[in-house]
Amino acid sequence: MALAALIAKAASDFSAAEIESAQVDAELIAAHVLNISRGELQARLVVGEIKLTSEQTEQFQNFVARRAAREPLQHLTGEAHFRNITLRVGKGVFVPRPETEFVTGLAIEDVKARQLEHPIVVDLCAGSGAIGLAIASELPSARVFGVEKSPDAIEFTRANYSAIAPENATISLGDMADAFPELNGTVDFVISNPPYIPADMVPIYPEVALHDPALALYGGADGLDLIRVVSDVAKRLLKSGGGLAIEHADMQAEQVRQLLLNDGWRLVQTHQDFNGRDRAATAIR
Repeated sequence: MALAALIAKAASDFSAAEIESAQVDAELIAAHVLNISRGELQARLVVGEIKLTSEQTEQFQNFVARRAAREPLQHLTGEAHFRNITLRVGKGVFVPRPETEFVTGLAIEDVKARQLEHPIVVDLCAGSGAIGLAIASELPSARVFGVEKSPDAIEFTRANYSAIAPENATISLGDMADAFPELNGTVDFVISNPPYIPADMVPIYPEVALHDPALALYGGADGLDLIRVVSDVAKRLLKSGGGLAIEHADMQAEQVRQLLLNDGWRLVQTHQDFNGRDRAATAIR
């Protein structure tokens, strides 16, 4: 079967499996198998048919079957794109989402606006390292410190820190609750995408419910346990006037805002993501 027909069949299978990005995912899988970009794939399909070897055809069909079963695309390709960087991901580490790109942008713009010579930024619950590495690469004058608790996730975090290799970024394995005591009172910005799903709530997407690690998803009975810890740790780390950004679920906006106000934070604000959903809270120490 010609590649264009294989892609069309894969997209149909994905649509039947209720995958919203059916055509995109089919093309990305084909591009990955061919080791080319999606743009190059599309260009080559326009000018002429691409031939797959028998091994490539088998790999493509295997990936299509796994994706149709709702295995994350990023687990198949082994990578996730986040702002201007590409990360290694797989089983055991949370796959970064576009919403987190938005929250990261809030931190980057805030730090830029302060015009600090060498700002210190801390990423709590680092996961794949997406937030910290994006900040380190976009703010080369900053010093970035990340911490991740999961022994499974930290393997990906360290690999990403090593591959992207910004000299201004450091990753540590440990509990954020007692992380970086040497930085107490010196940090300019703290950012976190902590686990925030309530314990009894099952994510609607199988890619999340079945494949993302529970440690990265669930935040206690009301989903706010780790957000409370982030608030406490950030107060310890930040200097006066330092900034905080926390990602949360849209239904938690008012709870998070009140939590931060009760903890003594100033200028607490809720921010809507690209889809108009309440997605993040920012505040000043």
